[in-house]
Amino acid sequence: MPFFIGRDREARRAYGFDEVALVPGLVTINPNEVDIAWKLADLELEIPFIASAMDGVVGPKFAIAMGKLGGLAVLNLEGIQTRYKDPEKILKKIATASADQATVLVQEIYKEPIKEELITKRIREIKDAGVLTVASSIPQNASRYGKLAQDAGCDIFVVQSTVTTVKHISTEYEVLDFKKFCSQMNIPVIVGNCVSYGAALELMQTGCVALLVGIGPGAACTTRGVLGIGVPQVTATIDCASARDYYYKKTGRYVSIITDGGMTTGGDICKAFACGADAVMVGSAFARAKEAPGRGYHWGMATPHRNLPRGTRIHVGTTGTLEEILYGPAKLDDGTQNLVGALRTGMGNVGAKNIKEMHLTEIIIAPEIKLEGKIFQKAQRVGMGK
Repeated sequence: MPFFIGRDREARRAYGFDEVALVPGLVTINPNEVDIAWKLADLELEIPFIASAMDGVVGPKFAIAMGKLGGLAVLNLEGIQTRYKDPEKILKKIATASADQATVLVQEIYKEPIKEELITKRIREIKDAGVLTVASSIPQNASRYGKLAQDAGCDIFVVQSTVTTVKHISTEYEVLDFKKFCSQMNIPVIVGNCVSYGAALELMQTGCVALLVGIGPGAACTTRGVLGIGVPQVTATIDCASARDYYYKKTGRYVSIITDGGMTTGGDICKAFACGADAVMVGSAFARAKEAPGRGYHWGMATPHRNLPRGTRIHVGTTGTLEEILYGPAKLDDGTQNLVGALRTGMGNVGAKNIKEMHLTEIIIAPEIKLEGKIFQKAQRVGMGK
């Protein structure tokens, strides 16, 4: 429902994860007996979790570990891994920089040119470990790097930018024809990011197999502050999922919705699936893993922008192994570990046997639900009061 926010100016109310809650079902299911597998094009995937293409999150070692645990990890082809032969030295420099120096240092580090031989090397390093290999680039570089990645053995390619539309206008560089690109690639293509029904519907018509949904919700992202744009993730996911359902009815082709960013706990992830997500892309939760290259630090893909950085380096700490974060046992009481277990338990409690049934979960507006009855947790800064 639109509201008047001034004379003759209407605005639609949008909702984020903290403003809604899921209603338990009339039937409950043993969490061990729910099916959380999902399908991306012709690929069958064990768990609907993807690690985001950020240098503090995904390197070859992390991607291999994630793949062996059943998930996907996206390697940023325009990051430190493809600019430096010895990325560990550079990553350590970023992790040890002071807060005042971090942004300028990152900007300087990313001035180093991308080396195409390193793109091939990193992808083959992951591929040789026997796991699904995923890599990403911005639209301006997709034609070149997409072919390089494909030839090196990449299984899935991601074209990702802050805001992605089919119709992009520029006289300074060649604009990517998404439809042509998707048809020329021999591997599945994921495209993002978007947050609206209209943009999602147009992107689906390009032939991509999935869409990334989210502009500005990530823990390290400052786009909403710098540019003032974005849509809270609950509304964004529901709108894009609605476009997916319409497109499927019209064409018979299913395009997966991947909610990207803004989820810090298992509860947020459960809500994303209830809103219509087929999978989730997570950054900061995985940046806490011992296997993550950022050494407890995390920075967004737009942080190194030379003129207008739309991200910042944040400290998330190292809280456990990737296996503990995904499968437990949880050693923390704040919902940031055993994310797979949380999703299974959440689905069991709403009576959803699979992800498709999770999409039908009743959602209520409940902005106070995180605080209701939690005065002691809040006062003592434990559990939900952290």
